[in-house]
Amino acid sequence: MTQSEQDRPEIVVGLVATPPDHPARVAARLTTELTSGLAERVNADVRWVVREGWGEVAPRRDGGVEALLDDLAQRRADDHWDVAVCLTDLPLHADRVPLVAQTSARRRVAVLSLPALGLHQLRAARAAVPDLVSRLLNEASDQRVPPAGRAPAETASRVPAVHRVVGEADTGERRYVASRLIGRLRLLIGMVRANRPGRALLGLSKLLVGAFGTAAFALTTDTIWQMGAALGGLRLAVIMVLGLTALVAWLIVAHDLWEKPSRETPTELARLFNLGTILTLTLATVLSYVVLFVGTVLVAALLIDTSVLEQTLQRPVDLTDYLTLAWITSSLATVGGAIGSGLENEETVRAAAYGYHPHPDGWRDEKSGQSHGGS
Repeated sequence: MTQSEQDRPEIVVGLVATPPDHPARVAARLTTELTSGLAERVNADVRWVVREGWGEVAPRRDGGVEALLDDLAQRRADDHWDVAVCLTDLPLHADRVPLVAQTSARRRVAVLSLPALGLHQLRAARAAVPDLVSRLLNEASDQRVPPAGRAPAETASRVPAVHRVVGEADTGERRYVASRLIGRLRLLIGMVRANRPGRALLGLSKLLVGAFGTAAFALTTDTIWQMGAALGGLRLAVIMVLGLTALVAWLIVAHDLWEKPSRETPTELARLFNLGTILTLTLATVLSYVVLFVGTVLVAALLIDTSVLEQTLQRPVDLTDYLTLAWITSSLATVGGAIGSGLENEETVRAAAYGYHPHPDGWRDEKSGQSHGGS
């Protein structure tokens, strides 16, 4: 380190992820580039140091943002950070509208709800965090950074998810909220993104195997060939929708994925959790259906000779007949695959529930370098 770098004042920013799942992955990627972002957007004459950690206390489900800020402030004080920002995947609300972020200059901390940022959460967090840090330092009258000279809604102008700012400007307690309609839609999209539908898809591997087995067996019977030819597109579509609906319902019931309102989980939050779970499972099962359909088309083309199919249907056949045959076979096999889903690893399937966070055997953060309990 050069002498000039040593002479520059140092500001330590803590970036805490809670729970240690999706927020931790976002924090890890954000930490590597946050130093340059702070130098560019806040003050290049300061030596920025970013510390990454995992939250020790899970955020409360009853809307206790203040409690989360208090926990974060204690962590900031214990670790001697100048400011701290918490990333969470909990959908937060303020006055029945999605809460994107909340800052407290008195405690020198802020919390950022990743689902409220929508689909591109890393990009939005990359834009929001430096502004939150700048706001905290300026409203705390930190002399190491120059006055911002920016409008109070700077974060709102940078992040599309944010539409307005409410709070007490003189105390530095601010809440960045989204609109009631578009904000809720963005929140749901963000919840599905945070819930990682790809993980749910991979977790249903046994379901796909069972469905493929059912489809292969069904293709050997000429009855299914005749049914496919006799049913119209509308009825085939209804069968497909019913099959996918039955599969999602079976997964929720068989693996107890439904979130029930309780003292810790308000009705509105439980409703959001359940909607996020349904959307995640629906997307995963639709992708599974597409994979099953493509595989069934290929198997049908390899196993069923055109002349044999024409003899059964008593008319010329083309590609459309094979697609129709794969369509009805995949729909029926999806219901059969639902039974196989009961054999899935319980932990893997429950990960699709939005309100569920696994309890790892241990994890490390930069506070002590020792293993702690799960979130």
